Amino acid sequence: MDKTKASPISRFDFIVIGSGLAGLSFALDVARKGSVAVLTKREVGDSNTQYAQGGIAAVTSMDDTFELHVQDTLLAGDGLCRPEAVQVLVEGGPAAIEYLVDIGTRFTRTDSSPESPLDLHREGGHSKRRVVHTEDLTGQEIERALISAVRSEKNITVFEYHTAIDLVLRSKIEGRGLDGERVVGAFVLDSKSGVVKTMLAPVTFMAAGGCGKVYLYTSNPDISSGDGVAMAYRAGARVSNMEFMQFHPTCLYHSGLKSFLITEALRGEGGLLRLVNGQTFMENYHAMGCLAPRDVVARAIDTEMKKRGDEFVYLDVKHIGAERLREKFPNIYRTLLDKGMDMTKEMVPVVPAAHYICGGVDVDLWGRTSIQGLYAGGENACTGVHGANRLASNSLLEAVVFPRRAAQKAVEEWEPADVEVVNRWNAGNAVDSDEQVVITQNWDEVRRVMWNYVGILRSTKRLERAQRRIRLFKEEIKEYYWNFNVTSDLIELRNIATCADLIIESALQRRESRGLHFNIDYPHKDPVPKETALISKIR
Repeated sequence: MDKTKASPISRFDFIVIGSGLAGLSFALDVARKGSVAVLTKREVGDSNTQYAQGGIAAVTSMDDTFELHVQDTLLAGDGLCRPEAVQVLVEGGPAAIEYLVDIGTRFTRTDSSPESPLDLHREGGHSKRRVVHTEDLTGQEIERALISAVRSEKNITVFEYHTAIDLVLRSKIEGRGLDGERVVGAFVLDSKSGVVKTMLAPVTFMAAGGCGKVYLYTSNPDISSGDGVAMAYRAGARVSNMEFMQFHPTCLYHSGLKSFLITEALRGEGGLLRLVNGQTFMENYHAMGCLAPRDVVARAIDTEMKKRGDEFVYLDVKHIGAERLREKFPNIYRTLLDKGMDMTKEMVPVVPAAHYICGGVDVDLWGRTSIQGLYAGGENACTGVHGANRLASNSLLEAVVFPRRAAQKAVEEWEPADVEVVNRWNAGNAVDSDEQVVITQNWDEVRRVMWNYVGILRSTKRLERAQRRIRLFKEEIKEYYWNFNVTSDLIELRNIATCADLIIESALQRRESRGLHFNIDYPHKDPVPKETALISKIR
C-alpha cells in the first residue's frame, strides 16, 4: 500500500477511543451535543468490560453506608487514594446503578420479579455485601446494554477495526510551535484497508483500557496493550502511579484455557485457598484470611508457590454446595466443566496474573488531563480513587461515574477547534515489513522481562536490569516503526514497550513498599505517601 499520499481527513464534535463501559457511557452522554466517533481496535464488544465477572460495587442496601464504602476504599488504597475522588465515586454509586438499569442492564435480583431487591455479592476488602452483578457475567451484560443504546443513537458512529496510532496535536498539524498546545484528534489505522486516517474533533476522550498484556500472564484480553496511556504520554500528558499493577490472585491454571479469571466473589461466598497438600494458608498473612485485599492475597500465593516450588495453589469451593455454585456462578461452572473440572466436586488450580493498572493518565474530578482537549476515563485514567491498590469491583463503578462527569464538563466547555491541516500523516519511505518475527520476538521478550523482573515482588537490582533491557527494546521498536508501514501489531508492541518503561521508572522512584508495589530492598512504608508522576520529554 502507498501511504505517502495525504491521509483522508474527517471531522467530528467528539472522538472516543475505546468501546468499553467508560467510552460508551461518555459517548452516549455527549451525543446530545453533537457528532461522536467511537474508535475500537476490534469489534465494538471487544473490551475489558466484556470480561468483567464480579460486578459493580455500590451502596444499595439499608445496612450499608457511603461512609463504610469510603472507608473500605481508602483502606485498600493504602494511603494513596485522593479522598475527594473517593467521595465522588462512592456517592455516585446509586445513580450509576440506576443509569445502567435505565439503559437496559439486567442485574441479578433476589427473585424473578424486576422490582425485587438486587442480589449482592461480597468481595475481598468489602465490609458489606454491595457488589451488584449479573450472575458471573456482569461485564458482558453491561456491554450488551451499552451497545444496544449506542446503536440506537444517530449521532454516534462506531468505527470497528480502527486502531489509534497517536494523538493529533494542533502544533504538529499546523506546523507551528508548542504555544497553545491542544489535542485535536488522532491518527488512526483502518486495519482492514491499511489506510491511515486523520480524525479531528475539539474533544478527544481516551478510554482505551488497561495494559495487562505488558505481562506474560494476565487475565486481560489481547487488546489490553496500554494504548491510551502510551498515546497520552507521547503527547505530553502527565501520567501517575504506574507502578501499581494489580495481580488478580485467582486466574485459572490450565493450558487449554488462556486468561480465564476465577472471580473473587467465590471467596466472598466462602471459598478457601489451599496449598497443593491441602493446607490453608491465608490465615498466616491477614486477619481477613481469604477475604484480604487482592495485593495481600496475590503476594501470599506468590510467596507460597516460590517457597514450595509449586506451580499453583487450589481454590476450594466444594463446601459451598453444588446447587448454590451452579445458581450463582453458572458461567464459571460451565466453562470449567467443559475442561473436565467439576468445581462442585474438586478443587480448582489457580495462579496470580496481571489484572488491573491503578495508575494511568492523570485526570481531575471531571476527567480532564493536563493537555487541553484531552479527557480520559476508565482503566487508562488515574482518578486517584484506587490509590496503591484497587478495591474489588470499584473499577466498573469508576468507569460510569467519572466518564459521565467528564461528558458533562466536555459539553459545558465545548468550543470549536477548527484547525488548518498542513502536516498530514506521511509514511515517507516506509515499506511493508517482511520480518514479522521481529514484532513477535520483541513482544515475547518485553512480556517475559516484565513478568520475571517487575512482578509481584520486586527488587531495585531487578528493576534496573529490566529498565536496561526494555529501553534497548524500545530503541529497536522505534527503528522498526520508522522504517516500516504501521500495522496493528506494531502499534500495540510500541505501546506495550512504552507502558513497560513507565511502570519500571515509576517503581524505581518509589523507594518503599506500599499497596501493590513491594520492593524487598525497601520493605517499609514512608511516613508521608507520595504519588509518582511522569511527563514525556519528547513531543
